[in-house]
Amino acid sequence: MRRLPILAIAVFLICGNTGVAVRAAGINQVVGLRRLTEQEYRNSIADIFGKEINVSGMFEPQVRMGGLEATSSAILSVTPAGFESFSKMADSIAVQVTDEKHRGKAVSCKPIDAKAPDDACAHEFLSHYGLLLFRRPLTESELKARVTLARTMTKSTGAFYNGLHFGLAQLIQSPNFLFRKELALKEGDGLTLEPYSRATRLSYLLWDSTPDAELLESAKNGELNTPAGLEKQVNRLLAAPRLEAGMRAFFNDMLMLDTFDTVSKDALLYPKWGGAMAPSAKEETLRSVIGLTLKDNGDLRDLMTTRKTYINRSLAAIYDVDFTFDGDWVPYEFPKSSGRSGINTQVAMLSMFSHPGQSSPTKRGVALMDIFLCEPTPAPPANVDFSAVNNTAGPMKTVRERLMAHATTPTCASCHTHSDPIGLSLEGFDTIGGRRLYENGQLIDVTASLRGKTFADGVGLGQYLHDNAKFPACVARKLYAYGRGMDVEEVKPDQFRVAYKSFIDSGFRLRALIRGIGISPEFYAAPAPVEEASVGLTKHASN
Repeated sequence: MRRLPILAIAVFLICGNTGVAVRAAGINQVVGLRRLTEQEYRNSIADIFGKEINVSGMFEPQVRMGGLEATSSAILSVTPAGFESFSKMADSIAVQVTDEKHRGKAVSCKPIDAKAPDDACAHEFLSHYGLLLFRRPLTESELKARVTLARTMTKSTGAFYNGLHFGLAQLIQSPNFLFRKELALKEGDGLTLEPYSRATRLSYLLWDSTPDAELLESAKNGELNTPAGLEKQVNRLLAAPRLEAGMRAFFNDMLMLDTFDTVSKDALLYPKWGGAMAPSAKEETLRSVIGLTLKDNGDLRDLMTTRKTYINRSLAAIYDVDFTFDGDWVPYEFPKSSGRSGINTQVAMLSMFSHPGQSSPTKRGVALMDIFLCEPTPAPPANVDFSAVNNTAGPMKTVRERLMAHATTPTCASCHTHSDPIGLSLEGFDTIGGRRLYENGQLIDVTASLRGKTFADGVGLGQYLHDNAKFPACVARKLYAYGRGMDVEEVKPDQFRVAYKSFIDSGFRLRALIRGIGISPEFYAAPAPVEEASVGLTKHASN
């Protein structure tokens, strides 16, 4: 069992919540904490208070673990600098919500005297937003503390809305908002998430945001912990336009599109690569994925073979397409002669996993094996000699020749035979994703062989991955891990077996997979509570 971080547990102890809160014969046990991602935070604030509320400040980075950033949300805490930043953001948001411009919409009640405390109005306001922010009703003590703070600050400043702003800010900066705190109750011989925790897990998976009023009401009346009630809510969330935001977040994580944050290209060698290229390439891939899987309800495997995409003027330059279209983004289908096949031959996947001045079959192969087949490649030993690969001025003109020379030693060959074939088949594309036929004057060999299958170029690779049963299985496994905040390698087949069968039976439609996961009891099964971590905290605090 993965232990929760000491600091994260300390957060809840500071706020008066024990590490293993046990109520009424062992139910409602704390079984997980997940820190909100930046996008989850922004989406939640927008859904609770309105899109016009500005969120500005620094967010602490996530860490990619086991192929997903979502995995780290279950083990990362918040540093002191992070808490300071969240505190400033909370104050800024609360000021906006209660200012003259927004209070008419945000505050449903009016104080008897705008210069004096009004506990009844403060109680109404803070209990309403407390439910939305904490994703559960506030306890009596939690609500009383905020109402008392609002009263105190109103007396101090002589303004009711100033007091209200301080009470709200304390809710927004609370760990009960910043962390998704998961509680479980007994079910048979095991544990399952209680209704509000279940609503939260479901909403952030499908919508990448906090539960809405109807989902919270379903949790309140207990329907969400019944098969019929759960199915009703899953179907409702699936039918909403907001599903696109949730799946964009998942594919952004699964496809490692955050890698663009560190991508740079040699401007002298590749002048077509400008500042707008990275966000354009990322958007192209997300539009392609969402368009095929959700809008067209297509076979997910066709992501590896489709020639349909969306382009803008920046991308058209790399694709050598005359951009004579109206609008910033337009649907486009590459001709068969283009060599483009699926998202692997789009600018994003080709440029992210290449060097600034040249392509990299190894980087491409390692990344795509991990992303699409759930087969990570071990890191190379520290003493590996890369001189043969990097010697571009030597007699070996192509990267294939240099890789073959490098991989002659047994320690290198085992990994390179695992990852390089996929990358070598994509050598017909340069480091920014442009099409090419020659390298240093020599015709590029784009043939490859992997596990007895021979293929060539991006088209052959696309068909190989399309037909490989590991590809859809990997997507299903990662979606399940993403929703639960688990390491992909720790997900067992039995945990999503029923959902995966529904996925197969549907013809590999993404909506069927999401629905299968969302209604499955296994998705809400809870691990043992965090008693060991709490003991560790006691020992740590006593030192």
